Parts: sequence; structure tokens; C-alpha cells
Amino acid sequence: MKKSRGVVVLILVAILTGLFCFTAAVGFGPTGTGSAKNIKTGLDLAGGVSITYKAKESNPSSEDMNDTVYKLQKRVEQYSTEAQVYQEGSDRINVEIPGVTDANAILEELGKPGSLCFIQQTGDDGENNFQYDANSDTGYSLTRDLDEIRKQNGVVLEGTDIADATGGAIQRQNTGTKEYVVNLTLTDEGKKKFADATEANVGKQIAIVYDNGILSAPTVNEAITGGKAEINGQKSVEEAQELASYIRIGSLSLELEEMKSSVVAAQLGEKAISTSVIAGAIGLVIVILFMILAYRIPGLVAGIALVFYTAAMLITLNAFDITLTLPGIAGIILGIGMAVDANVIIYARIREEIGAGTSVRSAIKAGFSKAFSAIFDGNITTLLAALVLMKLGTGTVKGFAYTLALGIVISMFTALVVSRIVINALYAVGIHNPKFYGQTMEKKPINFVGKKKLFFTISLVIILAGFVAMFIFSKTSHKALNYSLEFSGGTSTTVTFNEDMDISQIDSEVTPVVEKVTGDKNVQPTKVVGTNQVTIKTRSLNLEEREALNKALVDKFGVDDSLISAESISATVSNEMRRDAIVSVIVAAILMLLYIWFRFKDICFAGSAVLALIHDVLVVLTFYAISRTSVGNTFIACMLTIVGYSINATIVIFDRIRENLHGSKNPDHIEEVVNRSITQTLTRSIYTSLTTFIMVAVLYMMGVSSVKEFAAPLMVGILCGAYSSVCITGSLWLTMKGHWRKAKVQPAAVTASKVSAPKKTTAKKPSKQEPPKADPAQPKKKNRKRVQERLAAQEAANNAQESNKNE
Repeated sequence: MKKSRGVVVLILVAILTGLFCFTAAVGFGPTGTGSAKNIKTGLDLAGGVSITYKAKESNPSSEDMNDTVYKLQKRVEQYSTEAQVYQEGSDRINVEIPGVTDANAILEELGKPGSLCFIQQTGDDGENNFQYDANSDTGYSLTRDLDEIRKQNGVVLEGTDIADATGGAIQRQNTGTKEYVVNLTLTDEGKKKFADATEANVGKQIAIVYDNGILSAPTVNEAITGGKAEINGQKSVEEAQELASYIRIGSLSLELEEMKSSVVAAQLGEKAISTSVIAGAIGLVIVILFMILAYRIPGLVAGIALVFYTAAMLITLNAFDITLTLPGIAGIILGIGMAVDANVIIYARIREEIGAGTSVRSAIKAGFSKAFSAIFDGNITTLLAALVLMKLGTGTVKGFAYTLALGIVISMFTALVVSRIVINALYAVGIHNPKFYGQTMEKKPINFVGKKKLFFTISLVIILAGFVAMFIFSKTSHKALNYSLEFSGGTSTTVTFNEDMDISQIDSEVTPVVEKVTGDKNVQPTKVVGTNQVTIKTRSLNLEEREALNKALVDKFGVDDSLISAESISATVSNEMRRDAIVSVIVAAILMLLYIWFRFKDICFAGSAVLALIHDVLVVLTFYAISRTSVGNTFIACMLTIVGYSINATIVIFDRIRENLHGSKNPDHIEEVVNRSITQTLTRSIYTSLTTFIMVAVLYMMGVSSVKEFAAPLMVGILCGAYSSVCITGSLWLTMKGHWRKAKVQPAAVTASKVSAPKKTTAKKPSKQEPPKADPAQPKKKNRKRVQERLAAQEAANNAQESNKNE
């Protein structure tokens, strides 16, 4: 790159980065309209709409309620991945949708969940169940009450017979025309019902009824026996998707009716949001300054890349309409950590090359080239996990996965593209002196593997301590972990205060009172906008505790005792959602294992990586058990963050082991290779862990109590990830490699002994003493030195050729 071109590139990068920052940061002002202002935020950060439904059926079964909660959760995710649905009392369901403020619009779209059915054109009495109606929005209307239609066997399908409905556009192959259709998937029971109904009604219409209105009345063209059906004739893709949405929302186990709806304020409050933003900014500045001190010119380039990453992340969150919550912030923090990590890997490589005597220009080229495989494999492995969580996860898990996936893609781009362009441009304008880049000399390998018994013992003791703590607490308090209301349900206390208190007042005055009475640090106050009413969610309270809380509120704030009510609420993370989270993590782990096996061509690398991942999760679980930190929504996000962080750190070391083993003919030196590889990447492990730890530590120091409970286990996970990647993973791989090699060698030795066993023969007495014949497979002593020199020369030539390829 010429000097003039380098200047132009630097100017363009500066303009683009400034434009990105302006586009993102301008939204923080009170009248801002930029990306940061327009990012959808969850109930914990910005509030939303709260709707309470009641089951029409008296005394609904717990199975029907649980099924309805889970299905409704899946339905309302069309508004936000962070929407929460939970049971209140025995027959009510609360729906909380963040990022929206028009409760009436949501209610109009949702209608009455559970009131869907398919009816045939005529009943048993021969009378029409529906007719053409020009005044109706859909062109059809019912001719009699739905209960009457049911008596005349006019209903062919109930909403519960529909497993799924999706709307979209298709291209007809025979005509080439585009059509907008809705595809239905039926349950096993629905499949049989619909087969019988369509066979009996070919050429007739079957109407889809929702909330006592007809959504559509398609004509049956043929008997549908396969359990899948297509409804065509929609005018646009939006119309098809809307019809599919109505069908999905109507196919619930119970029919629900609205009791009340309200707009609620943020759960965490303005203080939590503002301090989190400030903490993030301070942490980012500290990280950039650290990188500059540690890596000089490359560190400055890393700082530019991190600013670019942060701005691009905010713009992308807005562009993809992703709802940001506290767990989502974990995904962004992990993305920043991986962006720093990628830059550290590259710059450490550059310093190694300069230390080996390579020119700065060649060192820059080799640094990016040699770092690529570690960056690519680490990020792709984590991205695979994110994609699985996006597909199989629900609620918080899905929201975390979206932010993580975006962070990975953007961090890879900033490290491999932006950093490369900037550092090459800086070199082109004249920054050639190696002192601006630093150099690293080969260090004496530290014997990490030799201390594996000590490290394994330490890890085992910590993990066992966690299980012992969970066993003790399960016996004494009947809760192995301190499950918060998201996992175990709780109590919702609604209080009408004498004055209109804003969320900051509630945080500073009301929340401490509730925490003191209940001993619960995971209090979630929610203000109903436009009223003096506040809903306070806590862990489950018994009658004595409820009375104590009521008394405290009356004594402290002078509220009317009659205006305080309490209801038991179910877990916002349902059993089905927990199952989805567990299944998605297991599938993600399997895919990561297969990918590592494929890329490293060694099952031992894959197996030890997954074992190290499990190790880190169990150590953090020990922290949750002993510290009694609340296990709620942030628990899932924390564990998923640690999974991504751990696997990325492990891949970096394994990549260096793979590189150092390349072409090695001496398996007896594998232990030395592992120690050398860990030592070579030790700076990366320390720096990456330190920078990510700084980001979370600032968040912990400046955050409110709920933010602290989120940040503390993250810090433990970061430290644990650094420890396991340096002290555990290499030893695990070496141990597994040794067992694998023994398993392969021993059967071969047995077979060889059987083949080479001599047959019984009669020995003959030699007539005279003959000298032993030379073994043609062994060179003579005087030729051995020459052979060894030839082999050494050939290996040096191979290494030189490989180095030239890399450059």
C-alpha cells in the first residue's frame, strides 16, 4: 500500500467510525432519534404492556393452564423474544410484552386466545352455518351462535388440533406465479378429523372462526389426509402472516377473556439503566487504554476496532428490531470480549514474528495469517451454539442468542477486516519502527502439565463443594439453589400508594423496605403508568410474611391496608422453557463437539473441549450454590455466556497445540509441546480475561442490587474460564490422548504377537559358528549419523516450506 493510499484509508476509516458513532450515540439525548434511542428494550429496561387473562372454563386443570401458558409464550414472541407469560392464581394468566405502549392495539391483535375453530358450511339440520356478507371485513359472517353450530356438529376442527401455522409467499412451478399462502400443520388427532371432514366437503367451504368472527372461508379442493394443509388466496405476505398468527394464537387449550390491561414502567428503573450505560462506557475506555499500553500502535488499532464494534452493534440491534434486556447485555459483553480476544491473538502473533527477526511488514502479514484459524474456529464454534439457541430456545435464551450471534459476526469483521485495513494503512504512512509494535521473545515453557494432578484436585474439590452445598441446602431449606420467582414462582403484591411515585422513587424507597422484610434481593417492582398502583414481585411469601410486608408498607408509606392485595404467581420460566433451554444447550454442545472433531481431526480435542466447558459451568454452579445468588433469567444468560467464553478460550490453545504438533515425528515430546503452546498463548489468556473482567467488574461496582447479582457470577465465570483454559484443557487433552493411544496400541501388539509366534521345529546343531547376519532394516553404526543428518535437513526444509506458505 502506498503512503498516499494509506492516508486516504485512514481518513475514510475515521469518517466511517465517526459516522457510526454519531448514528448510534445521538439517540442517547432526550430528543435523540438515533439507533440507541430506537433500540427495543425489555420490561426490565423500559417497561411495556401487561395484560391479565382469565380462563372461561371454571376450575381449569393445571395441565391445561401449563399448556396454555407455554403456547401463549410462543405466540407473543412475535412482538418480542423477551415477552413473559406466567400463571397468576388458579385461573389467570399474565402476559407482559416489552417495548410497546399501546395495550389496546395488542388486545385487538390478540383477541381472545383459545377461541378458534373450523366449521363446515352446513350443520346436521341442513341449515347454513355461515353466509356471504359484503359488510364483513372477510366477506363472510356467522348465521347463528357458535354454541348452536356445535350442537349441529358443524365444528370439524378445534384450535387445539392445530400444531402450527405459518404464512408466506411461494412460487408455483407449473405457472411461475407468486401466491401468498398459509401452511397448517395438524396434530395426530387433528389429522384424522381433517381427513374425514375434507373428504366429506370437497367442493364446499370450511370457515375458520376466531373470536366469533370468520377469518377466512376457503373451498376444499380435495381430501387432505397427510396432516398438512395450504390456504391460498391471500392478497399479500402480511395478510398471510396475519392469518397464520390468528390461527396460532387461537389454538390454545383454554379460551381466555381479558380481565385488565395496563402500561407498566421499567422493572430496573432509570438508575439501573443509566448506571449500566455509564459503566459500559467507562469499561470500554479502560479496555482501550489498556490495549494501547500493552500493544502500542496495534493497541490503538484495537481501540478503533472496539469503538467501531460497539457503534455497529447498537445500529444492528436497531436494524434487526431485537429487544435488548439485561441478559442481552451479557451477549454484548461476550462479543466485546471476543473482539478483544481476536485482536490480542493477532497482535501477539505480530510481536512473536518481530521477536523472531521478521520485518514489520512480514510480521503484520504473518500475524493475521497465523491467527486466522484460531479466530475462525473459536468464533464459528460459538456461533453454532448461538444459532441452535436461536432456533430451539425461548424467551431470554432466544434474546441472548440474537445479541450473541450479532456480536460474533461484527467482532470477526472488526478484527479481521477493520483492524487489518487500519494497521496496514498506518504502516504505509511511515510507522515502520518495530518499537511501535513491540516484540516477544520465546519464553521458557512453564510446566503446566506436570502440575495436572494438583489442578485436577483443586477443580474436583470446588465442584464437589458445590454438590455438597446443594445437598445441605436441599435438606435444610428444601431448595438446593436459591431459585428466584422466574424459576420457582413467587408472590405478586399490588399496592395503591397515596401519591404517584416514579420508578426511581420506588427503587430508592420502596424496594429496600421489601428487601428487608422478605430477605429477597431479587425484588421486581413494576409501576402501572397513569396510576398510583405498583406491582411488586418477590419470592413466594407465606401468610406471616405477607402480613409483615403489608404492615411495613402501611407503617412506612401510610397506604390503605384494603388497597393491598397479593396473589401467587407461577414461574415466568416454565418447565417447557427450561426443557427447551436444556435441549438447545445439549444440541449446541454436540454440534460444537462435532465441529471441533472435524476441524482438528482428533476426537480428543473435541472431547476435552466439552469436558472443560462442563467444568466451568459446574464451578460457576458451585458459586451460585454457596453464595445463594438468585437463580433466575440472568442465570441462564450467565451460563450461556460462560459456555461461549470457555469454548473460545479453549480453541485458541488447541489451535496452537495443533500448529506446534504439525510435522512432529516424536510423540514422546507431546507433553513439551502442550506446555510450550500454553506458555505461548499465556499472554492472550491473561489479557483477554482481564479486559472482559474489567467490563463486568465496572458494571458490578456501579450497578444496583439486581445488576450485581447478574455481574458477580459472570466475573467468577471469566476467572474460571481463564483458569481452565491454561491449567485444565491441555492436561485433559494429553490425558485423553494417552488413553486413546494405549487403546489403539494394545490390540495391535496382541495381534502382532500371535502372528509372529514361532512354530515348533526341531533344532539342528550348526556345523560351525557363523557370524550373525546384519538386519537390513537397521543402518550400520557408521551410517546412522549420516541418516540422522539427512532426516534433520529434510525436516528443516519442510518447516521452511511451511513457513513460506504461511507468509
